[in-house]
Amino acid sequence: QVQLVESGGGLVQPGGSLRLSCAASGITDMIYEMGWYRQAPGKQRTLVATITSSGITNYADSVKGRFTISRDNAKNTMYLQMNSLKPEDTAIYYCKAAAQVQLVPYQTADYWGQGTQVTVSS
Repeated sequence: QVQLVESGGGLVQPGGSLRLSCAASGITDMIYEMGWYRQAPGKQRTLVATITSSGITNYADSVKGRFTISRDNAKNTMYLQMNSLKPEDTAIYYCKAAAQVQLVPYQTADYWGQGTQVTVSS
């Protein structure tokens, strides 16, 4: 129903910046929240930031003040601006969309992108 494609990852030095993009396609009009998650080697996937369809944002404590999540509903694209990057930010970053899939009974579903690698190293 919803397809997500991340882009923008790469190698950056500590203190540098990257901007990730997530393009959504398919039945996107029922997406009520999108977010970025990351998974470092040997660790579980964790929340980075989320944004609702109305623009309400939420951030993990570890990225507050450094990362900014945004969303262009007209383009069905979500962004993550990452500044002051640290080595501990190194991970595969995944785009997630939460969508309403039916009304009776009310049901939602999560959709995931394939991930994009972010490496912060000297």
